[in-house]
Amino acid sequence: MKCQEKFFEKYKREPEAIAFCPYRVCPIGAHSDANLGKITGLAIDKGIHIAYSPKHNGVVELSSLQFDKRAQFHVRDVPRHKENDWADYLRGVTLKLGERYPLTSGLSGIIEGSLPIGGLSSSAAVALVFLKALCHVNNIHPEPQELIRISVASENDYVGVNSGKLDQSCEVYSKKDHLLYLDTKTDQYELIPTHPQMKPYRIAIFFSGIERTLAGSKFNMRIDEARSAAYALMAYAGIEYGKFHEANLRAVPRQIYEQYKQQLPETWRRRAEHWYTEYDRVEQGAEAWRKGDLQTYGQLSFESGHSSIVNWETGSPELKALYDIMRHTDGIYGGRFSGAGFKGCCMALIDPAYEENITRQVTTEYLKIFPQLKDKYSFHICQSADGVL
Repeated sequence: MKCQEKFFEKYKREPEAIAFCPYRVCPIGAHSDANLGKITGLAIDKGIHIAYSPKHNGVVELSSLQFDKRAQFHVRDVPRHKENDWADYLRGVTLKLGERYPLTSGLSGIIEGSLPIGGLSSSAAVALVFLKALCHVNNIHPEPQELIRISVASENDYVGVNSGKLDQSCEVYSKKDHLLYLDTKTDQYELIPTHPQMKPYRIAIFFSGIERTLAGSKFNMRIDEARSAAYALMAYAGIEYGKFHEANLRAVPRQIYEQYKQQLPETWRRRAEHWYTEYDRVEQGAEAWRKGDLQTYGQLSFESGHSSIVNWETGSPELKALYDIMRHTDGIYGGRFSGAGFKGCCMALIDPAYEENITRQVTTEYLKIFPQLKDKYSFHICQSADGVL
């Protein structure tokens, strides 16, 4: 790992510890968690490493191999407002952890990501791997659910992204060779093992060459539009409602949506349509995985991608092109945009026997359309992995 080498170069000693948090993919369940839906997901064997040692004076000093600016602050004197750089995720979790536990030690470290940024929840992985390291140097031992809550609160309240808990849950709870099936309303989850008769698969990542950040995208707007649909539906049906930011489609029965959906503005109706149909796809997908039916699970993932384009209205020209190429490439069971779907990457579940042909066909067709991205586009093959260690 380069982070370990760079730590030695910088500090002239070996790091005391190395922490890792995987990236994640969500084949079915996208755009559901902020409205308390259900999701399915997998952690992958690529992610964020941090090589670090404690600093007993309370200072955090962290350098990234992906970004130029160094992060530096004291654990008991964190800036109260974000500074609009990558280290906002570190500051946010430090604040949230410090609200629950006394912090005395900081750390010095080097952080490294193993794939390009965009679509794999690298921001959540950065927050979680740093949170894990900060807990370690302060002798704090939170339960997995508390790690998730702290990281989500940091992203919502400090960074300003109205995300749900999909990313963090996948990166914490996941287990190699299992599919995570999570209800984000109740936090109940199941790790569904790979069926003995399931066809072999690998997880392919097609990076478009275009990076993105959630805070600078239309991500928050889509969440607000879905909440607006929920708020309006509750009003039409005479359901008691409270504050707008507490509204969610999970609180609105499906029959209420069907009864009043034509009264919604078209944009809000589409957001709700995606949410309700995605809820169905997740339940069907979990059952298909349980039976070892990868063909059906993959088709549902393709359908999820289509709904994201038509109803959630995400997808840059680059991601739409990748999605279309995937749809007609032999050996791909299914796939969709990964993450928010504005830029970044697509993920696919593929038959390993077709890996070489898939690599060649997708790359060739994509670069015919976007030759200017030749040096930025990349293709990666991954496997499922355990959650944050």
